[in-house]
Amino acid sequence: MNSTNDILKKVRELEIKSKKITTHLFTGEYHSAFKGKGMSFREVKEYSAGDDIRFIDWNVSARFSTPFSKVFEEERELTLMLMVDISASNLFGTVAKRKKDLIIEMAAVLAFSAVSNNDKVGVVFFSNKIEKYIPPKKGKAHALFIVRELLSIEPTANGTNLDIAIKFFNNTTRQKSIAFILSDFLATAYENDLKVIGKKHDVIGIKVYDKMDIHLPAVGLLQLEDAETKKTQWIDSDNILVRNNYQQNFFEQTDICKSFFKKAGAELLHIRTDEDYVKILQQFFLKRK
Repeated sequence: MNSTNDILKKVRELEIKSKKITTHLFTGEYHSAFKGKGMSFREVKEYSAGDDIRFIDWNVSARFSTPFSKVFEEERELTLMLMVDISASNLFGTVAKRKKDLIIEMAAVLAFSAVSNNDKVGVVFFSNKIEKYIPPKKGKAHALFIVRELLSIEPTANGTNLDIAIKFFNNTTRQKSIAFILSDFLATAYENDLKVIGKKHDVIGIKVYDKMDIHLPAVGLLQLEDAETKKTQWIDSDNILVRNNYQQNFFEQTDICKSFFKKAGAELLHIRTDEDYVKILQQFFLKRK
């Protein structure tokens, strides 16, 4: 377990890193990537050539004997919800960082991006059950609270159940939200509920993976342990068939995940533990503009 001082130090480090990323890289990108709730009336101004005649305010125009048009602005306030997988499989990592560390960093950056844009942000932490729910709120203090929880929370149950997290999000979130699901997506059977939230919310999955999730090194006999079930098995990693099956299994899981998101009308990003997630997120935001 990390001590309180360790956690506070890491919170500060993540705050500085997230602010730097938010200020220098996501200025405007996060804002433009997501649409608000609609358009709201702001003011009237004197009509000028090129203004849409549908927005002429006939009452004001009659009063002043000159045409005036209504000016609208986008209602910007958004709610960002993070569904964060804290199951044991995310403790795996062979290069750069663990999957868990990558998820924590990205969740912190997204939380700070939301609060710096004056949006609300909330979190659903899950393993094979809902571990903790932080209702959406605004403000820097709230973002720092989220980061503290990201760094200190530990799963109390084994396994991963994405469907429970998606159902919980659907039942607790009434207004249209942006929902990021951060996970290694090793779970299955969440297709139907993903479709349900995909119709109502703006859903983005971030699948994190490690190089060794795809490529098993040829190093002789290996004892593999499932991080969640604790089951172990011996395999011969020198056997090319074993390595091919291992790789094939990863690609099959990835294809299942892709098809679930496609059918739900949701988006899916793949980020490897040694990749520059900032660049990938930035490109994603820019593409959505």
